[in-house]
Amino acid sequence: MHQRWRTSSYSQNGGNCVEVAAPWHTSSYSTGGDANCVEYRTENGHERVLVRDTQHRQLGHLDFGAATWAHFLSAVRRSEV
Repeated sequence: MHQRWRTSSYSQNGGNCVEVAAPWHTSSYSTGGDANCVEYRTENGHERVLVRDTQHRQLGHLDFGAATWAHFLSAVRRSEV
């Protein structure tokens, strides 16, 4: 999978530039050692949410818009999915 990098806000336009990758976070619904582990990260100022299977990271990720992701989470909380 291709790692996405962004320039640190501490970098200047001169020769002192640093790039950082957005970290992946394990979902609070995932449990250690369980086969149902999910990781997520946000990109573009939280406009996009990327989600992947922790057990199969090499298969890539799903990419959602922030509004779509928020609607999905609301449906999960209401036990609709």
